[in-house]
Amino acid sequence: RRQDCRSPALFRGGGKMSLDVLYGRVAYIFTEANFDVDQIIGVENIRLTDPDALAACAMRHFDPDFADLVQPGDIIVGGENFGYGHPHFAPMIGLRRLGISAVAANSFATGYWREEIAEGFPQIACPGITGLVARWDSVEIDWDSAELRNCTAGGALPITPYSEAEIGMLCAGGLIPYLRQRLGVT
Repeated sequence: RRQDCRSPALFRGGGKMSLDVLYGRVAYIFTEANFDVDQIIGVENIRLTDPDALAACAMRHFDPDFADLVQPGDIIVGGENFGYGHPHFAPMIGLRRLGISAVAANSFATGYWREEIAEGFPQIACPGITGLVARWDSVEIDWDSAELRNCTAGGALPITPYSEAEIGMLCAGGLIPYLRQRLGVT
């Protein structure tokens, strides 16, 4: 049974420490455990800093047509301990430039997860997600009910709720803007 879900939209932070529902499609699924995100752009490109150059090489080893198929609001799905290794910011900068709005995974490597939350990029811990979704399924992430729903095939799973500080960082666009808000610094 299909669930009623809206069309894909970009992640938007609410004004009162709340997060709006995120709608998107599953643009790619990394099922292997301990996936090193540096592979998304290729280790040979890890020193690139230009977001457009990072977007141009993002995912080309996994799907050469990825950049043409992805739409703003889409998400990436990962398996266990997604982001393992020595993660760099470059791969996620490239994915965000392509319109990826979040990563949902069975679980995350702690360092990777913290870095990306601090950058204002939602990382959604959702044990079992790799069994719930298929590529290009439409999904809905409802922060208030702490649930990820598959709008194409049906079904839902709980997500790990964020702390108040994590919500604040995501709403503000990252750790630095969050701290500036809290300290009243412009």
